[in-house]
Amino acid sequence: MRFTRALSGALLVLGLAAAPAAADASPSASPSGDSAAPSRAGTSFRTATEIEQGQRATADGSTGDYLYWSFPADAGQRPTVSATVKLPDKHTAQTWQLDVYDGLRRRQACQYGTQTRTAPEGTASVALTCVLRTVRGWSEPWADDPLPGTYYVRLTAVGLQATDLGLPVSAEVKADSKHIGGAAAVDGSLSRPLVPGIAVKDQQGDGDAKSAGDAKGEGDANGDGSKKPAVLAGIEPDGGWSSGWWSDRWVWTGIGAVLAALAGIGGYALTRGSGRPSQVPPGA
Repeated sequence: MRFTRALSGALLVLGLAAAPAAADASPSASPSGDSAAPSRAGTSFRTATEIEQGQRATADGSTGDYLYWSFPADAGQRPTVSATVKLPDKHTAQTWQLDVYDGLRRRQACQYGTQTRTAPEGTASVALTCVLRTVRGWSEPWADDPLPGTYYVRLTAVGLQATDLGLPVSAEVKADSKHIGGAAAVDGSLSRPLVPGIAVKDQQGDGDAKSAGDAKGEGDANGDGSKKPAVLAGIEPDGGWSSGWWSDRWVWTGIGAVLAALAGIGGYALTRGSGRPSQVPPGA
């Protein structure tokens, strides 16, 4: 009876512990604001158009232009960036390339996907995809691991012929991510995500720092002659930046502890016997 009660309690704890892990394993939700999605792209890292994960951004441009977007990615996420370029009716063979950079402007390798593709002459469109490695909460300074912060998307045509330069094109870009969870957790976290201007913004919140314009030697003057802070990225993941000590790895550690305790209780119940002294046969 005691073993049955212990088994029931352990299964109840196991179910409650597994619930958050199952919730974390679901893909990140897409925002419902596609109607307000950006319809332009930046021309450099500093002017990159910010998009939320799940938003489908569009832009018109010309072959030979560099088109830039940026989006936030947090620890435990595996971002996927996809782009579709609609080409003009008449063009020669064009090679389009999709590059993704982290907050330190380090080019991140695609884990899989087609980030470079050649569109033969007369092709109506070309599709590109880049699946990044899982974003880590912390990494060694010498490593090139993806870290939490702003990620930049650059779309351009390479090796163009002179006859194709300046032809009108339209692009569509979307960034999604899959939450990997405790399987990618590490023992450590960044003090701040790699977001341009976030350090200056935090210092201004404490009231003990100069404006970002003063720090960088740039900025726009206000009416009183002071300079406005130049915060270069303002979009955060849903729920803010986590990158902390918590991950569902703690949940599975707790599940392992419960299973170990359950195994100990079961082994004791099976081996302790009836608790009565054995009877000695008469005449022995």
